[in-house]
Amino acid sequence: MVVPPWYELPPPGYGGVEQVCAALVDGLVARGNQVTLFGAGTDHGTAARFVSTTPEPQQDRMGAVYPELAHLIRVERVLADEPFDVVHDHTTAGPLLAARRPVPTVATVHGKPVGEFADILTGVDPAVGLVAISHAQREVRPDLPWSGVVHNGLDIRTMPRKSKPAAGPVLWLARFVAAKGPDLAVHACRAAGLPLVLAGKCADDEERQYFDEVIRPMLGPDVTAILNPDRAACLDLLLAARCLVMPIRWEEPFGMVMIEAMATGTPVVALNRGAVPELLNHGETGFICAEPSEMAAALRDTPAIDPAACVDHVRAEFSAEVMAHRYEEVYRRRASVGRPEGVPAYASSG
Repeated sequence: MVVPPWYELPPPGYGGVEQVCAALVDGLVARGNQVTLFGAGTDHGTAARFVSTTPEPQQDRMGAVYPELAHLIRVERVLADEPFDVVHDHTTAGPLLAARRPVPTVATVHGKPVGEFADILTGVDPAVGLVAISHAQREVRPDLPWSGVVHNGLDIRTMPRKSKPAAGPVLWLARFVAAKGPDLAVHACRAAGLPLVLAGKCADDEERQYFDEVIRPMLGPDVTAILNPDRAACLDLLLAARCLVMPIRWEEPFGMVMIEAMATGTPVVALNRGAVPELLNHGETGFICAEPSEMAAALRDTPAIDPAACVDHVRAEFSAEVMAHRYEEVYRRRASVGRPEGVPAYASSG
């Protein structure tokens, strides 16, 4: 399991990819697999054998070319010396190196496959099995060499949950950028007469500028902001929230926060964009709205949603065990057809 070098697993705060990877590793180990995790840092909280490529997580250099390439070259050295059955890569550049690996590679595409990212993906060797995290994501570029769709999951056993609808404020939880629609959340909550908490990542220049120019002037007694909350604080906010609001302006490839909300028993009100209809059951775990103007009424209706239905939905469709099982099927297909010619199959049980 090759993860990006930006955060340790699981991350203490922001890091959706890392949360998914941590749950997947533990899910695979629980199902009897031997997993080696390649990442950054000196510590990790997973059940895998851990191989660190650098003692310091590189979050301050996130998106830079050199840290990820150096990380991957160090991974390649180990892959050349040890027997593995399959490599599961979650990095951006890793799939480009996969053709030189002695074993098949499965690569999960965590972003929207458009623009420069799509150009990178078109350069990936067809023998690499690309995995989409939603059907909506895959449909953006159906021409890519997809080998399956596996929805993200989480370890629901570790999630606190509520037994009845909460009376707290509406919660928006995301990065402070226009695409995530925090301003739309403010308008919807004010139209509904409900208080709102805006919480999320506000660390880089784009996020801080957007917050200062657009969101800060909108704050008031009914709208408060919490910047850069850690993992524990986010869970507390979800437990206290009446519902999670997701007024996204873009085709979200997945939306992990929706799964986390439902796992705590918190319903979700979201605009019908991207993978939203794959994640929510309208009227059962939340409400899917066609237009922002519909959100106020949906926010008022969320007390009718049973928290247990939300939790059951996540357990059935988005648990770590379900995700691990689905990836095992992808691994088996890739190991049987994707091994480079002339390279013998290893007899390990990993």
